[in-house]
Amino acid sequence: MDITLDKKDDQLHAILTVNLTEADYAPTVESKLKEYSKKAQIKGFRPGKVPVGLVRKMYGKGILVEEINGLLSKSVDEYIKENNLKILGEPLPVPTDIDFDNQKDYSFQFELGLLPEFELPADQVVSVDRHKVELDENTLKETYEQLERQFGETSEPEVSEANDFIYGKLKKAGEEGEGRVVLLPTNKLKADADKFVGVKGGDEVAFDLKNAFGGDVAAIRGFSGLSKEEAEGVEGEYTLAVEKVQRSAPAEFNQELFDKVFGKDIVTSKEDFDEKVRSTVQENYDRESDNLVNRQIIDKMLENTTIELPTEFFKKWLLRANEGKLTAEQIEEHFEDYAKELKWSLIRNKVVEAQELKVSNEEIVDRTVQKILGQFNMEMTPELEESVRGFADNFLRQENGKNYVDEYEAILAEKVLENLRGKVVVNDNPITAEDFRNQNAG
Repeated sequence: MDITLDKKDDQLHAILTVNLTEADYAPTVESKLKEYSKKAQIKGFRPGKVPVGLVRKMYGKGILVEEINGLLSKSVDEYIKENNLKILGEPLPVPTDIDFDNQKDYSFQFELGLLPEFELPADQVVSVDRHKVELDENTLKETYEQLERQFGETSEPEVSEANDFIYGKLKKAGEEGEGRVVLLPTNKLKADADKFVGVKGGDEVAFDLKNAFGGDVAAIRGFSGLSKEEAEGVEGEYTLAVEKVQRSAPAEFNQELFDKVFGKDIVTSKEDFDEKVRSTVQENYDRESDNLVNRQIIDKMLENTTIELPTEFFKKWLLRANEGKLTAEQIEEHFEDYAKELKWSLIRNKVVEAQELKVSNEEIVDRTVQKILGQFNMEMTPELEESVRGFADNFLRQENGKNYVDEYEAILAEKVLENLRGKVVVNDNPITAEDFRNQNAG
């Protein structure tokens, strides 16, 4: 057997050639033929007495092809490992005509995409901005209103009054179609609120969407479901086809509500409740701000890290790996996104290797347990721990282990970003929660 690697001029594409002689595969093929003749059950022959020549005639070609394919796969894998080749995806076989009936020696070629060596930006060279969100009274007021409505009693009166919620379908005046389903909180309107008093199912209300919300893009988006760009460009009259009216009697701020929101006896006074609400809202904004920082870090690392990719091979591999799912035209159209995803994967792997980042089974289980507790708004107790951990173990084994791998990858990604965050300059910029929402409405 002879294996050679021919790198192209860009050093990112290569052709791996594997030459096989009869001596490489014949002994194993003969051994398998003899073994098969002992086990074959063919009419007219006693078990174990089938002539090898007959077995060769009937099954020889299939055994030969199977042996050569296995030998190729093993030899290519070993060559790549022994020569420490860092490749993209899998080797792609180069089509060739093979005559297994008459040939004795064979030559096979595989196209490889080679991953380049690269360096990450030096520490403290990359800088990102972080929004330091400061809670404003309007944000806290809205939070309490949401809690009052969420945990209050809801009714559906026939005719609306001030501050009711109007359920219906919204569309721009004059447009065809039914429109999109919306729920209008009339207490949030800056103008035209009176138009929605005294309406009932079957009525249609015309109003200026932009003026109604005082031009607040985030509020327009939250109500209408429009994209950020659409909400910014809203002009003119819209119509709301009323289907029903909803009215909410605000919940009382008592121990029953405290328990519903945070769990039994977690807070036991209005003062503690207020502090818990404030800290929870602040944590949510801090988390969202950190997520934006992480996205910036990814973008900045991509911008400041030079990585040459085996572009043509990558396109071929994407087409082959997604056969029947993606076309060459689709790959070409979205190739920039695929390239960014690959580059970030290479950067992430380099950080993992350089920093020796690892994820333990205990971390995966603990993370899953916390997600379960958070989903059901529960605090861990000794009585709950065993059953919740059992549920977590079962969840992680489902989907043929995919859930386990997903949690592993999520934790590893967090560790990579945490590590990179310590190597970039983070500039804190104070901003109110309301401005933060408006800036990040998209």
